[in-house]
Amino acid sequence: MPHAHEKQKLLIPRKKDRRIKLTPEQRIEIRENAEGLSNYKLAEKYGVSKRLVQFIRHPERQAKNLQDRHDRGGTMKYYDKEKHRETMKDHRQYKKELYDKNELVKSDSTDSQ
Repeated sequence: MPHAHEKQKLLIPRKKDRRIKLTPEQRIEIRENAEGLSNYKLAEKYGVSKRLVQFIRHPERQAKNLQDRHDRGGTMKYYDKEKHRETMKDHRQYKKELYDKNELVKSDSTDSQ
């Protein structure tokens, strides 16, 4: 039986969404890189991977990476069914906790994006 938040199509507010690692403002700062830092130093500063910083600074590399992955057979190459099941269970539990605290937003709200 689906959870109430799944039936009502409620979303996690952007500030509470654990899947989002950087704010749009931080992405702009990385893209502009006014301090002239290396990818490694930027990644260290924002607490993300060097690869994410590289993809933000050079979107064409991300597009090429996605195309290469697609050519190799997609993202299923390293898919671990059990790990995915556990991750989804954890995410649903987190979303239920937010629902119980009344912190989820309607899908048409601008705060969710």
